[in-house]
Amino acid sequence: MNIYHRWYCGSGRWRTRAQETLLPGLTKGVDFGDHALEVGPGRGVTTEWLRERVAALTAVEIDHRLAESLRRKFDGANVRVVEGDASSMQFDDASFSVAFSFAMLHHMPFDRQDLLFGEVARVLRPGSLFVGMDSIPSLRWNLVHLFDDRYPVDPEGLPARLEAAGFTEVKVRVSGDGFAFRALRG
Repeated sequence: MNIYHRWYCGSGRWRTRAQETLLPGLTKGVDFGDHALEVGPGRGVTTEWLRERVAALTAVEIDHRLAESLRRKFDGANVRVVEGDASSMQFDDASFSVAFSFAMLHHMPFDRQDLLFGEVARVLRPGSLFVGMDSIPSLRWNLVHLFDDRYPVDPEGLPARLEAAGFTEVKVRVSGDGFAFRALRG
């Protein structure tokens, strides 16, 4: 990620938008169960909010520096930070009661996104939800991601990709500059 993008993802503006508007709307009516999974927590803005709503939260972060920072930030909390690739997780099948992905899929090449969907389906308990959101490219989005590797998710094609990974009852809602999704682990 470029320097502006890294800064924004840890800014008060993003924290306020995520924690006061996006996350409450995205998770309305979601049963968090006892052990949630967050893939790609980045700087931990969404992790801060999630951890207050579940007994245990496991966050999988591929970036070494971010994973170390998250470990320090959540030391002694109900958060376990695992440094690793969410498209190839080392958890047992059916380990988690819910899974989340917030504004990170567009950082992964398309083939790895599909691997991630399969891995999330594998580690979720049957009947559990995968909940997430991401951005739709625009001029502003392209400027924020200038020089970043970017692989925007097509919200129209997302249901078929999630169904191929083992999800059912996939719902995608496009709104403004982004989209939200929910998918049930069959």
